[in-house]
Order: sequence, then structure tokens, then C-alpha cells
Amino acid sequence: MAVAQQHTAAAMANKQKPKVTQAFTWSGVNRRGQKVSGELKGESLAQVKAELIRQGVAVQKISQRRESLMTSYTQKIKPMDIAVLTRQIATMLTAGVPLVQTLKLLSDSHEKRPMREMLATICADIETGTPPSKALRQFPRYFDDLYCDLVASGEQSGALDTIFNRIAIYKEKAEALKSKIKKALFYPATVILVAIVVTAILLLYVVPEFDKIFKSFGAELPAFTRMVINLSHIVQAYWYWLLGAIVVLLFIYVRAYRRMKSVRDATDKFILKLPIVGNILQKAALARYARTLSTTFSAGLPLIDGLIAAAGSSGNAVYRDAIMNVRSEVMAGMQMHVAMRTTNVFPEMVIQMIMIGEESGSLDDMLSKVAGIYEQQVDDAVDALSSLIEPLIMVVLGILVGGLVIAMYLPIFKLGSVIR
Repeated sequence: MAVAQQHTAAAMANKQKPKVTQAFTWSGVNRRGQKVSGELKGESLAQVKAELIRQGVAVQKISQRRESLMTSYTQKIKPMDIAVLTRQIATMLTAGVPLVQTLKLLSDSHEKRPMREMLATICADIETGTPPSKALRQFPRYFDDLYCDLVASGEQSGALDTIFNRIAIYKEKAEALKSKIKKALFYPATVILVAIVVTAILLLYVVPEFDKIFKSFGAELPAFTRMVINLSHIVQAYWYWLLGAIVVLLFIYVRAYRRMKSVRDATDKFILKLPIVGNILQKAALARYARTLSTTFSAGLPLIDGLIAAAGSSGNAVYRDAIMNVRSEVMAGMQMHVAMRTTNVFPEMVIQMIMIGEESGSLDDMLSKVAGIYEQQVDDAVDALSSLIEPLIMVVLGILVGGLVIAMYLPIFKLGSVIR
């Protein structure tokens, strides 16, 4: 028994480590006595040095290449990288390539070093008998519980290629939706920022010059002009206090948002009430809910577990709480469409389609159609917002700049009428 345990421990100790290549820069002298330098990839400094000696280079200096800050940023693994990786795995599995060979090929050819290291580690674990879902769970930052649970269901059913294809579709749709949401939020933020910057420049630099001219007139200024000049004086005297207050308030809010669930929930409720953007976010939450539930249900995961995943992926506290309430009612024996109606959050169209899906036994198909409908609506709404934002920026800037210009020229117009 002890001998067997020793053999097992030895086998674990000799577990194949992932082969990770690194870039090394070197300089030296070749066989002709010429100075040469370059870059070579290898698993270690010793291996690279041995390879250079084999090529006839007398190495004078060799060191691992240091990545710049920009390179380090671009080398980070992003959610879209995981979506692309999943699609590549699904394609190669469908073509009949074994999973281990697929991971080796992707590990050797991927352009990002962190991804190569991660894939090499996962591949080495699978080669030693670790189930793929368990090997993926080592990297929860990139492979969440939903991803790993779906892979586990594929292991049990023996249809990993089908499961990876469904995950790939889910990831691609999720990233496309996330990109649209960022685009929708970016435009209003741009309008507000541009308006603030232009107004600050006018109040700090333009209005004071007019104020000097008006003082030389010695005449009484219109009320609107006096109001703008007084505002300019306040901004000039206290701009650093105003800027500091804004920075402090943002810092406090961000800190509270990260630490306090109540602040996050209140923020989610507030943004759903915003004009235009709130409507887009509501549709996005419904699309995520339907897409996640469709993916989990079609993969064979229980509906109760699928609702937990859908609640987490909804992206908004209002829908998260509503979905968890639906889960509680479903666990108590209530039909899902009835439980959804009691929350007063889901549109009637969604409830009706899910009711049809439950009655016909094609719930996953109906959920997929709901997701497609709302993803298309989000796409259309973002495109409409994009076409609306340009004239909106012009209107906002026109009102601000035009208002300030009118305020500054009113005394000039009044002076002109007096001269006549």
C-alpha cells in the first residue's frame, strides 16, 4: 500500500509541466567574427543559449525581453479572446480533432503569451486525466461557473463539440451585446463631457476678456450678461474647489459602488429610468436573460440552475432580483411564465412566448427567439442613438456657446442702439 502511494506521489511529482516559450534578446559573435544580435524564443535562458551555440554564435549577452507597459496591456486576456478561443475549439472538435491536440495547437499558435501559458496548463492537466471542466475551473477569471458547468454537461453527454459550439454562440452574442451597450453609453457621456469642457473654457478665458471691455464702458449691463459674468467670477475664483469636489464625490461613489450592494442596486434602478439609454439597457437585460437560459436549457442543465446563471448574467439588479424570485416560485411548483408575470418586470410578449414554449416543449427555442428579438432591438436602438447624437451635440453646444455669445454681445448691441 505504501509502495503504491509512493508511486502515485512520484507520478504526481513528475506531472508534465506546461511548456511555455519566452522571448530572449541576445548579442554575440558568429563564426566569421562578425557582431550579431537578435531575438529567439525558448522555454528557458539555458535552452536559448544552447541553441545559439549550436548555430555557431559566441554569446556575449542574453536576457529575457521586457515587455513595455503598452505591450503588457495588449497582452491581457480579454472576454473577446475567450469567445474567439471557444469558437476555435468548437470548430476543431467538430472537424474531429481531439481536445488535447486542439489545445496544443492553439497554445503554440496564439499571439498572447498569457493565453499560451493558460492553454498549456489546461492541456497538461487534461493529459494527466483531469476532466476538461475541472481544468478550466483553475481560471475562474476567464471561465466562469456557467462556462464550466456547460462543459461538464458536455462531458457527461459525450457531445463536447456541440456544447462548445453553443458556448461559442453564447459568448459571441454576449460580447456583441456588451459592445453595443458600451457604444450606447459612450455617446451621452461624450455630449456631457464636451459641453462641460466648452463651457469651462468660455467662462475661464473668453468671458473675462469681455468683462474688461464692459468695465471700460461704465454702463449698466443687461441682467443676463451680469448673470454670466458673475458665474465666470465664481468659476475663476473657485474652479479648483469645484474640480476637487467633483473628484472627491466620484471617488466616494466609486468606492461605495464597489463595496455596498445597496448603492449598486440603487444605481441599476436609476439607469433604467434614464431616457433612451434606460430603454436600451432594459432590452439588453432581457436579451441576456433569454440567451443565457436558452443556452443552459438546451445544454441539459436543470432549469433551476439555468435561472441562477441567467440572474447573474442579466447585468442589472432589478432583473437579477426578479429572476431569483421567478426561481423561487418555479421551485415551489409554479410555471415559469406565471412566476414571471408576478414580478411586474417582464414584458407581456416575453411572457406569452415563454408560455407557448412551456406548453409546446420547445422552451429553449422560444427563449432563443426572444433573445434574438431583443438583441436586434438593442442593435437598432444603438444605431438610432448614433444618428441622433451628432445633431444633439450640435444643439447642446449651440445652446451653450450661443447663450454665452448672446450674453456677451447684448451690451454691445445696446451700446450701438444708444449711439444711433
